[in-house]
Amino acid sequence: MTTLTPDQAFADNVHRTYAYGFDYIVQTYLLRSLSPFFKPGGKALELGCFEGESTQRLARYFDDLTVLEAVNTLIETARANVPASVEFIHSTIETADLAPQFDAIFLVHTLEHLDDGVAAMSRIKQWLSPGGYFFVAVPNADAASRQIATKMGLIDTNNAVTEGEHLHGHRRTYSFDTLESEVRRAGLEVVTRGGVIFKGLANFQIDRALKENIIDAAYIEGCYALGMQYPELCSTIYMVCRRPA
Repeated sequence: MTTLTPDQAFADNVHRTYAYGFDYIVQTYLLRSLSPFFKPGGKALELGCFEGESTQRLARYFDDLTVLEAVNTLIETARANVPASVEFIHSTIETADLAPQFDAIFLVHTLEHLDDGVAAMSRIKQWLSPGGYFFVAVPNADAASRQIATKMGLIDTNNAVTEGEHLHGHRRTYSFDTLESEVRRAGLEVVTRGGVIFKGLANFQIDRALKENIIDAAYIEGCYALGMQYPELCSTIYMVCRRPA
């Protein structure tokens, strides 16, 4: 079997819909949830940037922001859309050599793509400054919409990797228990956990409903509030972690 480089793998998938409008809504609400842990004036590291939408959002919180991205074409696209102060490094997590200097490290919707998530997070842990936080977020296998799809027979089990997910490079799915297991095996301590936006519909259904004004921003805000009450049914789950004392 031929092993593709990250650039080749991205080129092979570029014709497929990778990100929905709802994904960017989730990014905004995720940062709202995480922001109480951001250190004023701190150094931040984003692991994977896609085309820079998430980088733009992080740059609003951090003046000192570095991005580690394995696909050079994505760096070129993102660089054109973010402040000039953002530094880009073309490398993978597995090969990057970074100092322990970052007060905030973000691994958002990327862990599910990695061959060995535990090994990756073990490396990432070494890049945290004393007192720094590691923020990891993944799509939730137990989201209400996914459980509905399972009951409809569209997927076999909540934690199955669907054909579409496989085509986009997903290696596995996560729920709170499996995510926490990997985080702890990587030698990280969980400070808090949560979910972002209660999700009863698939991404494309939410996008269509927003476009046709069936739902609006107030509905999304309500789903965000409901997600605080039922994090296990949210679109995305996250953990705030640190190196043990």
